[in-house]
Amino acid sequence: MMEPDRVRALIEAGLPDCTAVVEDNAGDKEHFKAEVVSSAFEGLSLVKQHQLVYTALGNHMAGDIHALALKTYTPTRWAQRGPSGA
Repeated sequence: MMEPDRVRALIEAGLPDCTAVVEDNAGDKEHFKAEVVSSAFEGLSLVKQHQLVYTALGNHMAGDIHALALKTYTPTRWAQRGPSGA
């Protein structure tokens, strides 16, 4: 089991120019929702962006983290997402 702050710290440490917002959306310290913004995502497909996040989390994805609902953004896309967050 992991705290959301630990998940956030791992993601931010593993990606350059990164900001992550992580929530424990089931209250069990195993199911998380994350929004991640990083310049490392520029020019990459969504699959490649998600793979970068999974790499930053390392073995935790195979043990401590049961599920991760993930949204990734480049800094430009984050700024353009509008007031609804979409």
